[in-house]
Amino acid sequence: MTLGYAEYQSPFGKIRVIADTDGIKRVELFEEDWEKFLNDHPDMVDDQALCSEAIRQLDEYFNGKRKDFDLPLSIEGTDFRKQVWQALQSIPYGEVKSYAEVAEMIGNPKAVRAAGQANRANQLPIFIPCHRVIGKSGSLVGYAGTNTPIKKMLLEIEGCLIPQ
Repeated sequence: MTLGYAEYQSPFGKIRVIADTDGIKRVELFEEDWEKFLNDHPDMVDDQALCSEAIRQLDEYFNGKRKDFDLPLSIEGTDFRKQVWQALQSIPYGEVKSYAEVAEMIGNPKAVRAAGQANRANQLPIFIPCHRVIGKSGSLVGYAGTNTPIKKMLLEIEGCLIPQ
């Protein structure tokens, strides 16, 4: 299967969008993750029509002109993770939910930690808005590990009030 990709210069650095024949497969926000993915997939081709459309939509998002994405996604994961990711996609632009609320949204209120792990495993950040999930106390806990400044920036783009 041939993978295509395109790059976008976001306010916090380059974003790489990767697609397969089914849809957008991955979004790489960090250089070290991109380099690892590229090493594992040396046969990728630069650009693909779908990647270009994803870049266009990202640009609209970062410029305040888009609130929802209209792209086919090629999602891989366990049934549980797919449930969590579907719940994330239902969180409206400019709103946040806690990990506990996400667990409740999927009908499994005791699965707070597992919902957090699914959030962390999201391979389609921004398109599947894991940045809209915060700690129960309102704190910006975790985003791709320790990258909470990016989470904060994404929420600010969406007009969310962020606790200081």
